[in-house]
Amino acid sequence: MVQTIHKTGPWNLTELKDIPKNGYKVFSCFHCGGGSSMGYKLSGFDVLGGVEIDPQMMAVYKKNHNPKHSFLMGVQDFNKIKRENIPEELFDLDILDGSPPCSSFSMAGSREKAWGKSKKFREGQAVQVLDDLFFHFIETARILQPKIVIAENVKGLIMGKAKGYVKQIAQMFNHAGYDCQLFLLNAAFMGVPQRRERTFFVAKRKDLKMPRLNLDFKEEPISLRSVDSGNYILAKYYEKRYGDVVQNMDKPASTLAGGQRLFNKNKELFDKKTICRIQSFPIDFDFLDQKYNYVCGMSVPPYMTNRLSKQIQLQLLDKI
Repeated sequence: MVQTIHKTGPWNLTELKDIPKNGYKVFSCFHCGGGSSMGYKLSGFDVLGGVEIDPQMMAVYKKNHNPKHSFLMGVQDFNKIKRENIPEELFDLDILDGSPPCSSFSMAGSREKAWGKSKKFREGQAVQVLDDLFFHFIETARILQPKIVIAENVKGLIMGKAKGYVKQIAQMFNHAGYDCQLFLLNAAFMGVPQRRERTFFVAKRKDLKMPRLNLDFKEEPISLRSVDSGNYILAKYYEKRYGDVVQNMDKPASTLAGGQRLFNKNKELFDKKTICRIQSFPIDFDFLDQKYNYVCGMSVPPYMTNRLSKQIQLQLLDKI
């Protein structure tokens, strides 16, 4: 069993080299800094690389992951590449992983007004219709035909009018040759000191006739006090920005979002080490010149993917 399956404390990126491989291969889309990639590696998976449109995030990913295959482009453009120009091993994947940008479906802001409109997810990226990206990602799955597809998104995707979008996603997975299950998971019960609820689509290739996946994570929640480094950055809290949150130190942290600032009751910002712990990032992660709050907030917590991917290995991949 992988040692870090039950680990909840701080860890270093260098530890990954000592984890035994399980023989399964992963390719990731919309990987940002690579939170999910680190989670797969903690479970022993071989992460081959991925597709990312943001050049700054790709630089961070390459620095920390040294990927074998990297495509600096949107998935729409990746899907247009001729088969002979795609590495053959990408057509023999065990897992295709992806976190399509989800701001259009977040419960924060006027989400319905943003649906169907072209916009930049942030500066430096191309203009895209964000809520179409999930469908482009499913097309990537149709092309590559991995055994399993895992797609992470916000809780807002299963709330209100967005439920119709979920139905479309399930239908498209079906047309691509996959049976789909949808889970709402909370990182606070998966070894992450953060109350982060996310939806996970797990799509299984029909011809492989894999069993139904059962998930029930019940790890003891970890308080923010237990992971706080004790080092803070002084801030003028009266200059409060939208999304800033004062934390209850006796509970897991609230959801960390890109660009969000977390304060203690003394109006002090948590330092980089604490933010890494909150997101279960390794404390030696190299953020280059990017803001650690942004990279962490936009990534899947590694421990969350670690727990999920281990169950997918044990319940599905090992059964084929």
